[in-house]
Amino acid sequence: MPSPRSISWPHAPTHRLASHGTYFVTASTYLKQHHFRAPQRLDVLQRGLLTVASEFNWQLEAWCVLSNHYHFVARSPDTGAATLRPMLKKLHAKLAHWINKQDNTPGRRVWFNFWDTHLTYEKSYLARLHYTHTNAVHHRLAQASNQYPWCSAAWFERTATPAQVKTIYSMPTDSLHVEDEF
Repeated sequence: MPSPRSISWPHAPTHRLASHGTYFVTASTYLKQHHFRAPQRLDVLQRGLLTVASEFNWQLEAWCVLSNHYHFVARSPDTGAATLRPMLKKLHAKLAHWINKQDNTPGRRVWFNFWDTHLTYEKSYLARLHYTHTNAVHHRLAQASNQYPWCSAAWFERTATPAQVKTIYSMPTDSLHVEDEF
């Protein structure tokens, strides 16, 4: 009989964060609750993500924050990806404290888990950039990605070359396995 430590628990994803590189990350709220539905709350979530990523020297390349989950693609610091867990722990603790204060619900569990994928293949990387930039459209929150203020699409389209934009938006995303049933 295998020991409890050797069994993979399906609701607690394995995080292999030793390697430097680019990662695709998804995090969700506990019980898929829409704690960040209001524009002010989405502003706080987005600002928190951008600030904490910068503090931990993660370079965000794409992000989309929604009322009960978020996705981002980011390059780890040169020292490796081991800071991802403490970065998200800090982000989630600060956001949980803030949202619970707003709702007068001290101690309520706000965040559930996060999933990460180390992107090592160019097509997988480009497809996840596309997926992240267009996630608000996927969830029918905007007709065009660049119209959703809580994602990187408008910034990406302003700063990337037309060829880069065309390449990324032409990458198919239908075969990606992404935790996104929210």
